[in-house]
Amino acid sequence: MRLETDRLVLDVHSVGDFEALHAMWSDPDTVRFLGGKVGSRQDSWMRLLRYRGLWALLGYGYWALHEKVSDRFVGELGFADFHRPTEPSFEGIPEAGWVLAPWARGKGYATEALSAALGWLDGAGYPRSVCIIDPANAASLALAQKVGFGAPKTVHFGSEAITLFERVVGQ
Repeated sequence: MRLETDRLVLDVHSVGDFEALHAMWSDPDTVRFLGGKVGSRQDSWMRLLRYRGLWALLGYGYWALHEKVSDRFVGELGFADFHRPTEPSFEGIPEAGWVLAPWARGKGYATEALSAALGWLDGAGYPRSVCIIDPANAASLALAQKVGFGAPKTVHFGSEAITLFERVVGQ
């Protein structure tokens, strides 16, 4: 499922994305609000496989983001149902997630890509989506609210408290 914005191409991950994906997930600053653990090559490979599998099983998933002009890997963004053990549960609701390579942050790419992805999700007939964000991640908190996620509430993910946002189509 390919989408395009003014500056980006959003497409399913390919084997060619692996090295850039691994470099991004190996960066300590990238994972600071995402569990804090840098990924091994195997972790990155399993992530790439998981992203492709989401599309086959659920009809939605994650896109690899590339700059149109350079084809440079920007990051990844999309929707999943990871069956996270949260209380309360949001299983069965598309969960939005995003992460950008360090060089791509602060350029508006996340807003551009997430807006396109949410437009696609709305058009595909999903009436709502959620996202979870570390309360210390100011940039992601601002992005979520900018694109229409609201009604923040604290949920428990294992022993951690995280912020859950919901977006309902038409609200």
